[in-house]
Amino acid sequence: MLKPRFALVLTAAMAAWAAGAAGAAPASKPEPPKAARPAAAAPATAAADETGFAPIFNGKDLSGWTGGTKGYAVESGVLVCPKEGGGNIYTDKDYGDFVLRLDFKLTAGGNNGVGIRVPNGGHAAYDGMEIQILDDTADQYRNLKVWQFCGSIYGVAAAEKGHLRPVGEWNAMEITARGRQVTVKLNGATVVDADLDKASAPKTPDEKAHPGLKNKEGRIAFLGHGSRVEFRNIRVKELKGEAGAK
Repeated sequence: MLKPRFALVLTAAMAAWAAGAAGAAPASKPEPPKAARPAAAAPATAAADETGFAPIFNGKDLSGWTGGTKGYAVESGVLVCPKEGGGNIYTDKDYGDFVLRLDFKLTAGGNNGVGIRVPNGGHAAYDGMEIQILDDTADQYRNLKVWQFCGSIYGVAAAEKGHLRPVGEWNAMEITARGRQVTVKLNGATVVDADLDKASAPKTPDEKAHPGLKNKEGRIAFLGHGSRVEFRNIRVKELKGEAGAK
């Protein structure tokens, strides 16, 4: 039997413990860790300065172009050289020193070209210059000469390989013609930077005559070769009056 004094102390202690337990807040469940917020994706490339550029394809029809226009079509704002069509089309005005920008998309084995400084109706690769647009990864082209790779000045200056995107993806090309210097960029990489005099001395790599290398101006052209190739965002900036332009 508990002594009265001890019983009173024990009773008081138990009462205090009960009061504390009743007033205590229930233990909170730990919050699940918050998922880390993904970092914002950086742009693939810095936006190019488009100051001074003007479209030479209106996205609707072949206004402003001459030559074999019936061999091309416009689909949803895109200029299409179909497999069943093709041929050569030329701007209806001449360009001398300029920067040309465009996007192109190839099908497997696709083959086309961009003519620069070409006389109207002339053979671009020889009477002017042809910048090669080609699926040079296709098995049918496994024995290409180096001056036939995509981005090359055909027969004159070889392009650096490895910058063409997979078939079915859009590629960005920039061609700068400034006096005797022609530079080609493919998807942001400089693949050709050619002094035309040095590239053709004592002869061109294909050992053929290229009188068009001497042209100071001419038409811009697309050169279809029986395969589907698509073009968009075709625009040009003339360099008249700029330093280095002639």
